[in-house]
Amino acid sequence: MAEIALYLVPTPIGNLDDITLRALKVLSEVDVILAEDTRTSGKLLKHHHINKPLQSYHIFNEHKTVEKLIARLEQGEVMALISDAGTPSISDPGFLLVREVLKSGLEVNCLPGATAFVPALVSSGLPSDKFVFEGFLPHKKGRQTRLQKLAEEERTIVLYESPHRLIKCLGQLQEHLGDRQASVSRELTKMFEETVRGSLSELIAHFTEKGVKGEFVVVVEGRH
Repeated sequence: MAEIALYLVPTPIGNLDDITLRALKVLSEVDVILAEDTRTSGKLLKHHHINKPLQSYHIFNEHKTVEKLIARLEQGEVMALISDAGTPSISDPGFLLVREVLKSGLEVNCLPGATAFVPALVSSGLPSDKFVFEGFLPHKKGRQTRLQKLAEEERTIVLYESPHRLIKCLGQLQEHLGDRQASVSRELTKMFEETVRGSLSELIAHFTEKGVKGEFVVVVEGRH
């Protein structure tokens, strides 16, 4: 097997200590670290005393930079890809680079580590033996169609949502799926971590009253 050219390294979703020893070892040994936001990643690396070159790699420049990165990898450079939080390519950049690296005949290795939807799902109290991960629903085009399909989904549904869309999202889920049991987790692993459980209508009432801050994972029971 060829030597690994690209490592996908999960980073903490909140608490900077939620990173594996293996991840720290890889980050300290690669030639360059590709980061979604070099400022955010710089704080993590400084916290763990890692001093490696950082290069910006995000959704707005990945199509422009991927060919140059492949050329460098083919010359023998070893790189690690990290996102601002969690596992690269899970609702974050990564897929395009991985695909092109594999096409070039080079090896990719993904380390295990933090992903926000897993703790949210497991702590929701809803069935976790079978589930479907939706990431972020389409903002406009295709959103209604996606919600209609989810109404027929029998597995537990997991999705991400931003603070300014949360209440609207919960309302649309209730409209299309009915008043199902659900949970909403926010700020996972951080100081103000919270998981609220109840029916969709109860969750709408809760966040309408309490306000909406943070990044959210929504878990909804499947159709019975």
